[in-house]
Amino acid sequence: MTTTPTDLLITGATLADGSRSDLYLSGGLIADPASAPAGVERFDADGLLALPGLVDLHTHLREPGREDAETVDSGTAAAARGGFTCVHAMANTNPVTDTAEAAEYVAGLGQREGHCEVRVVGAITKGLAGEELAELGLMANSGARVRVFSDDGRCVGDSQLMRRALSYVRSFDGVVAQHSQDTQLAGPGACCHESEWSGRLGLPGWPSQAESIIVARDVQLAELTDSRVHVCHVSTAESVDIVRWAKKRGIKVTAEATPHHLLLDTPLVAGYDTTFKVNPPLRTSEHLEAVREALADGTIDIVGTDHAPHARQDKDHPFDVALPGMIGLEQALSVVMEVMVNTGRMDWPTVVERMSSAPARIGQVAGQGRPLAVGEPANLVLVDPSARAVVDRDASRSRSRNNPYHGRELPDPVVMTIWKGAATYRR
Repeated sequence: MTTTPTDLLITGATLADGSRSDLYLSGGLIADPASAPAGVERFDADGLLALPGLVDLHTHLREPGREDAETVDSGTAAAARGGFTCVHAMANTNPVTDTAEAAEYVAGLGQREGHCEVRVVGAITKGLAGEELAELGLMANSGARVRVFSDDGRCVGDSQLMRRALSYVRSFDGVVAQHSQDTQLAGPGACCHESEWSGRLGLPGWPSQAESIIVARDVQLAELTDSRVHVCHVSTAESVDIVRWAKKRGIKVTAEATPHHLLLDTPLVAGYDTTFKVNPPLRTSEHLEAVREALADGTIDIVGTDHAPHARQDKDHPFDVALPGMIGLEQALSVVMEVMVNTGRMDWPTVVERMSSAPARIGQVAGQGRPLAVGEPANLVLVDPSARAVVDRDASRSRSRNNPYHGRELPDPVVMTIWKGAATYRR
């Protein structure tokens, strides 16, 4: 989508550090408020926070191939509604984003139809098959300038192949983002955290060690290759311990937590509502607590939504057959506020670091996650920290309705999202 910057003077906004500031947006940049002409449009931001636009390193936009579930247009509209000015589009499309041509096609869709910046995530392996490396170098050197590679949804189980991928991306400072799942321990049918709940419900169990075993392998491969690995959707206490250990050793590892692994727990699957089927599965309270602590202390670097839209026909099945995944872009900040900010675990500067600055650094996105200062790109979100609302899945800008927060009262903070100086969402 072509954005047209609008000159706008935002008055009386509170920044993340608690200071108050006027922000003059002109020509897609933040300019000196003293230079604003007398007749410029004004927006009174008294009582609102002004934060750098949010950045998501883990979004499924489904286009090309599954436009019935999501498109670049609808997915980035949902992102703007959630305060995001940049998302990274995962590679598990149809066809898979495993070539330079495919990467440039998705990047082009983003430029034409996106309501925020769309960065492309390339596949690690051809066809996500886990057998042969995809065109990593060609994608990196293409017009899409891919820097993050992932077979998300599938784990690269071959240790030698994972080592080769890490070695290859090191030459251009890329990062390999892994879906950590030992499929021998948690096979294709595993759909519920292995616990008393899986036994009681008769659902195939997904033990926490099926995640942590792969995390342990991958951080050691990152150390061996002196390369960068990113752990997608950390959901277990064991994985947290391993990431913490790896960081103490100086290994180049980063990690993300999803909103749903911060708030939602295993008992929600008791009704067999497939909205709550996700991979990795919802965990029990001790794992949620470990993930929250790790996000607060920085062991987990970022929040990644793993926004995974599905059409109704893909969810309308028995629990063990339905596709896993839930949407999350519109309520990501809401959940972080509810679980982390309103409980005193995180302050606003830390929210900015976890949801804007750090994901922009990991994805190497220039112009995103930047301070709200004169000369910086006008990518920001205005937040009302006191607003709350009951989530209504039918009000979503996403094409899909697999919203796990439907019917919950949560913060409803986003008042306006501005990307490149243009309002992409305005309440």
